[in-house]
Amino acid sequence: MKRPAALLLALVLIAPAWSLSQTLNLVPRRTGAPKGSKFVKMISMLPLADREYEIYSQILAGNVPDFLRTLVPVTADTIVGGTIRRVTFYVTPDYLAIGTNDDYFLTPMTPILGQRIANALNCSLPTRKMVDTIYRAAAVKLAPSPIPPSAHMTTVPVFAQHNTMVRAQRDSQIVAHPLGALVGGDKKDVIIANVIYPSKSPKRVVIYGWHKLDGVRIQPLYDGHEETYADYSHGIRLVSSQVLVNGKSWSIFDAMRDPSLTAFFSSEGTLVAWNRPASRQL
Repeated sequence: MKRPAALLLALVLIAPAWSLSQTLNLVPRRTGAPKGSKFVKMISMLPLADREYEIYSQILAGNVPDFLRTLVPVTADTIVGGTIRRVTFYVTPDYLAIGTNDDYFLTPMTPILGQRIANALNCSLPTRKMVDTIYRAAAVKLAPSPIPPSAHMTTVPVFAQHNTMVRAQRDSQIVAHPLGALVGGDKKDVIIANVIYPSKSPKRVVIYGWHKLDGVRIQPLYDGHEETYADYSHGIRLVSSQVLVNGKSWSIFDAMRDPSLTAFFSSEGTLVAWNRPASRQL
C-alpha cells in the first residue's frame, strides 16, 4: 500500500485477570464517522488500492462497531505427548466490520491488508485448525449464503448484497444471542498456512472454512487466487497475540516458535512463519 520449554504438568484452572477480558487496541469511534451503509457508497466505485486505503484508514481511526472490540475466549484441549493440554485464545466475535452496531459492513479485503491490520492491532490471522475450533465454539451458527459466481463477486455492490443477507440471518438470533456472541458460518476465513511461504510467485490468498450447520466446511484449504484477490465470501477474523497454554500466558508468536506448542494452533506442524511474508503493497 503506497499511501499515507517445557509444558506445565498440571492444568491451571484459574486464569490470570488479564485473560478475562481482552479488547482490540482501537481508539474510540469518532462522532460523525461513516456508518456501514454510507461507507459502502464511499468505496463502491474506487479501484482496489484506493478502496483498501480507505478500509485501513477507517479501521485504524476506530470506525469499528462496539460489539467487535471485546474479544471472545475460545478454549480447546489438545493431546500432546499422550497428555491432554489446554489452550485459550481470543478472537473477534465476527469478521472485521466498519460502522456501528446498528449499521455495520462486514468488510472483505485482501490478505495483504488483513495482515497489515492484524500487525497494527497486535493480532494474527487464524490457522485452519483455529478456524475449526472457533466454529465449534460459536454460539451463533449461521448457514452459509453463497451468491452464484460471477465477474461481479469481487465488487463492493456484491459485498454489500452479502452483508445484507448475513445481517438478516444474524438479526434472527439477536434476542437469544446479542451482538458480541461468537458467530460462525457467515464467511470463509483468510488464514495463515505454510502454503503461502514457498517461493511461489505471485503470492496467494489462502482461504478455508465456511462451515455448514452440520459442521462440514464448504471451503477446503485453497490457494488458487493471487494475494490481491478478495470476494464477497472472504472475512478477516483477528486473533489476539496473548494466549493461555495450560494456564500460562504466552505470546502467540513465541508459542508458534516452540515445537512443543505448535500442535495447539496448527494441524500442519510448525508454521514457517507466524505472519504473512512481506510482499507487494497495493
